[in-house]
Amino acid sequence: MASWVVSECSLRPFTAVKIHHKPRPSLPSNTINAFKFKPLPCSAFKVPTLWSKGRNLGGLGLLNVSAPLKVTITSEEDKGKEESTTDGVNNGEFDPGAAPPFKLSDIKAAIPKHCWVKDPWRSMSYVVRDVVVVFGLAAVAAYFNNWFVWPLYWIAQGTMFWALFVLGHDCGHGSFSNNPALNSVAGHLLHSSILVPYHGWRISHRTHHQNHGHVENDESWHPLSEKIYKSLDNATRLLRFTLPFPMLAYPIYLWSRSPGKKGSHFHPDSDLFVPNERKDIITSTACWTAMVGLLAYLSFAMGPMPLLKLYGIPYAIFVMWLDLVTYLHHHGHDEKLPWYRGKEWSYLRGGLTTLDRDYGWINNIHHDIGTHVIHHLFPQIPHYHLIEATEAAKPVLGKYYREPKKSGPLPFYLLGILIKSMRKDHYVSDIGDVVYYQTDPQLYGTNKSD
Repeated sequence: MASWVVSECSLRPFTAVKIHHKPRPSLPSNTINAFKFKPLPCSAFKVPTLWSKGRNLGGLGLLNVSAPLKVTITSEEDKGKEESTTDGVNNGEFDPGAAPPFKLSDIKAAIPKHCWVKDPWRSMSYVVRDVVVVFGLAAVAAYFNNWFVWPLYWIAQGTMFWALFVLGHDCGHGSFSNNPALNSVAGHLLHSSILVPYHGWRISHRTHHQNHGHVENDESWHPLSEKIYKSLDNATRLLRFTLPFPMLAYPIYLWSRSPGKKGSHFHPDSDLFVPNERKDIITSTACWTAMVGLLAYLSFAMGPMPLLKLYGIPYAIFVMWLDLVTYLHHHGHDEKLPWYRGKEWSYLRGGLTTLDRDYGWINNIHHDIGTHVIHHLFPQIPHYHLIEATEAAKPVLGKYYREPKKSGPLPFYLLGILIKSMRKDHYVSDIGDVVYYQTDPQLYGTNKSD
């Protein structure tokens, strides 16, 4: 234990106390929080109150003592806006788990005002563009109807289904327009057409944004705790971390959520929703059911095989796009990124663990969803302003912004990142308020983690 000496008007440690955020065996929450002290004015320090029976810390009783340790102080009122005097540097190295030296309001102030303006006509123009391309691709594929064209069509159409999802995603955030009715109508048409329950997804996605980076409370691709991970049978673990199965998880997630969570995006009484959202869920589920009915009718009218080629396989490609993009926006960085719980979590710190990705030619097609950091912090910014907003915010973010690797015309490089992450990022510790992914060396029947 460090020795304590009286210096000027306060106690201070004779030897330095360091708090490590780098990956290491996690400490219990109460142990970490023991290093947080509420600073008191110098006049509040009274030597007679130093010793107190029943409050002994390693033989030294402490009561109302202000110790000049260099620690992060977080108040509930500044949730998501904490500041650090260390600039994220620990022992000369940048520590991604340290509290940033800026506030959420500092980032917001750096973004030009026009980036917050929503243009419903511009938003609708993207809808018209994408819908025209979707029907055009289907018409071309049906006209040629040969096995050279079909694989190209499946990839292109699956990508366009993903683009439709992103526009519906903007409706869910309210960044499509300031008109809630327009957002709801457009969102239902776009999402129902690709078998997504609009309101059910919108609400769970809102939960994801409000709790991003939180081990237990995050909703989308959050890490499994060690306890939950070890409670899964071997087959489930392998399916979760063996490609391509994780890239087909979205429909299952809509019905039953992630391991350790209960509820369905289709049921109005699900744990995901509160009572006053019941009508919204019924509406979205009815729209989803109507789309299923339309597909069933088309299956009888044109035959199941043409429908599979025109819609079924592109839908599977869309699901792969969705799972790939959403996973890699929160996983797969060369440097392990922290996940938080307890008092260490805040909206700002959680949002700063998200990642931007470059998708080459696909950036414009899927509406720049790869500019994900600013989107996560300020989801009300329209997608067509995200690039400019990100550039404006970079000087404030500093090292907390991780420049994405540049892609070629097509983002094949992401497959290597995905495979590496699936092999290494398996679970996080059950204890500790700042935790990092750990690897199960026995998952694939080998002791090698790479």
